[in-house]
Amino acid sequence: MAEIIDGKAVAEDVVEKVTAMTARLVADKGVVPGLAVVIVGEDPASQVYVASKGKRAKACGFHSVQHTLDADTAEADLVALIETLNADPAIHGILVQLPLPPQIDSGRIIQTIAPEKDVDGFHFINVGKLGTGEVDTAFVPCTPAGSMLLIERVRGRDLSGLNAVVVGRSNIVGKPMANLLLAANCTVTVAHSRTRDLPALCRTADILVAAVGRPEMIRGDWVKPGATVIDVGINRVAASTPGGKARLVGDVAFDEASANAGAITPVPGGVGPMTIALLMANTLVSACRSAGLPRPTF
Repeated sequence: MAEIIDGKAVAEDVVEKVTAMTARLVADKGVVPGLAVVIVGEDPASQVYVASKGKRAKACGFHSVQHTLDADTAEADLVALIETLNADPAIHGILVQLPLPPQIDSGRIIQTIAPEKDVDGFHFINVGKLGTGEVDTAFVPCTPAGSMLLIERVRGRDLSGLNAVVVGRSNIVGKPMANLLLAANCTVTVAHSRTRDLPALCRTADILVAAVGRPEMIRGDWVKPGATVIDVGINRVAASTPGGKARLVGDVAFDEASANAGAITPVPGGVGPMTIALLMANTLVSACRSAGLPRPTF
């Protein structure tokens, strides 16, 4: 039976380190990490997520600010707010909650955020740094960064000689995940909807990352014996019986895959908790840089 990788425990460890480092930064330099979260509209899921980010930031000792704008906010007004936050020395991280309303160009908004405050890691400057191997100076998107920490807990930091397959090629997870694995000396294949014989390709993976957004697509017999399986997917599946509760599942058929894998993340409780933890970590990194201190590690 596979080792279950406890994302909640690893995330709490990261947050504990962030909290302790924040206290030292405040005591030694008088710098309080500042995180500004911007939400446009009233999407219930986004509101819950933003609230959890703000709560966690305050628990870490951050200066936490939330800007809630009406759904009909003009793009120019959102740009003006971001430019104000870019110029605010008390703010070290800026996060604009996606999706945005249709009248706003998400791409323009992301590129308006100053790269040194882009704690989501979506600005072209940070994407380019990651793609060229400058991992130590880039902000890496939080979900792949958290996934990488989970892999390191099982496999160590140097993954030389290991084959990795990433199923999914999104800009948010798949592509940055592949670049992180390359930087750790993996041999990496990125698979997607047009990949031929995906099951056979997955069976070559010592590290298999599923980020495709299809419930339980990766079956147990696709998993190489002893592989480390990172399931990024979060899918809500309707109840199988009338009156039953919907359930959350990943992109991997967990019970089947557990029979072959050496280690595997559950859903929920695997990658999910790591995303907010790494957002806190990125914000602290930005604050340390602003104070002229070395980048902390987690």
